[in-house]
Amino acid sequence: MGIQILGICGSLRKASFNRMALNVVIEEGQKQGHAIETAAIDEIPLYDADLQASGFPEAVVRLGEQVADADAVIFVSPEYNYSVPGVLKNAIDWISRLPNQPFAGKPVAIMGASMGGIGTARMQYHLRQILVFLDARPLNKPEIMIGAAHEKFDNEGRLNDDKTREMIGKLLDSLNDWTAQLQPR
Repeated sequence: MGIQILGICGSLRKASFNRMALNVVIEEGQKQGHAIETAAIDEIPLYDADLQASGFPEAVVRLGEQVADADAVIFVSPEYNYSVPGVLKNAIDWISRLPNQPFAGKPVAIMGASMGGIGTARMQYHLRQILVFLDARPLNKPEIMIGAAHEKFDNEGRLNDDKTREMIGKLLDSLNDWTAQLQPR
């Protein structure tokens, strides 16, 4: 029996390699029996404590509910300037301020794709630091850093690299096992 996974893409671009990689996560997850929902972060305003004081925006509440309802979360994100994209960090900053912050105790997997050779390694380590502060439970292995993504996806956004597909399957297996360890049913 699969788990309920929430996929969050750290890129807003519809044709991003990370959106393509998230689509592979969905395909492989469905093969394993997981229910995978994706979250939108494009409607979340820039964090502003004054705005928060007047009430959490609907997009923030919705994302918080999606995180809370999921058994596990998977982030698929590019690396911007050696770190987490601002739009993703902003979404996390908002969610972290919700009552009963939903990342606490949540199993989380991280992966990313880039045209560069080290495929989002620095972003992933920075995101892990953020998640530790939020008391999330990041999965340690396997680490998936899809380098040279422009050579691994075709013009229609399909992954043409069997090794990467296999690694994504292993990541989902590990996330399933990690979730079972942390949240016995």
